[in-house]
Amino acid sequence: MTDARVIEKSWADPEQFAAIFDHYFSQIHRYLARRVGGKLADDLAADVFTAAFAQRTRYDLDQDCARPWLYGIATNLVGAQRRREQRYYRALARTAAVRPTHGDEEERLTDRLSAAAAGPALAAALATLSPGDRDVLLLVALAELSYPEVAAALGIPYGTVCSRLSRARRHVRGALGDINPTQVKEPTDG
Repeated sequence: MTDARVIEKSWADPEQFAAIFDHYFSQIHRYLARRVGGKLADDLAADVFTAAFAQRTRYDLDQDCARPWLYGIATNLVGAQRRREQRYYRALARTAAVRPTHGDEEERLTDRLSAAAAGPALAAALATLSPGDRDVLLLVALAELSYPEVAAALGIPYGTVCSRLSRARRHVRGALGDINPTQVKEPTDG
């Protein structure tokens, strides 16, 4: 059964929406945790599904998969936290040694930045991106959405996704000395 059919059934039987929550919660939470940290991700992930449930009667039933819709809601909620996110990246950029202070999710973010051999430079580059360019870059790099899924998530044309991602990559590459921020490989032992 498609997500669209489950959502449509939830109009008459709200408990049906639990299937959407069960299927996508961990993906949405993981994306949010990588964007804003674990503690805030807990609240925002819950808010995503609260908003999705409230908006379910307006869901476009021609869209079989709810994944882009949910990522769009998540990204919009992150938008409300944009100033906090920018302050976080700026503080991270000023920090010589990145040390997580709150749990596993921040450790994963720190590990990813360290693994990219970019640390503070990457954080500084992310902080200076326009919000739209940063959203596209992070949906591709962290959520691993395809370009069409990013377009659907943000409600923008496919071509806009391409141009924003190109601009964001160019900006971050320049800040990192030509390292592609969405194609960095994790270091391996040995």
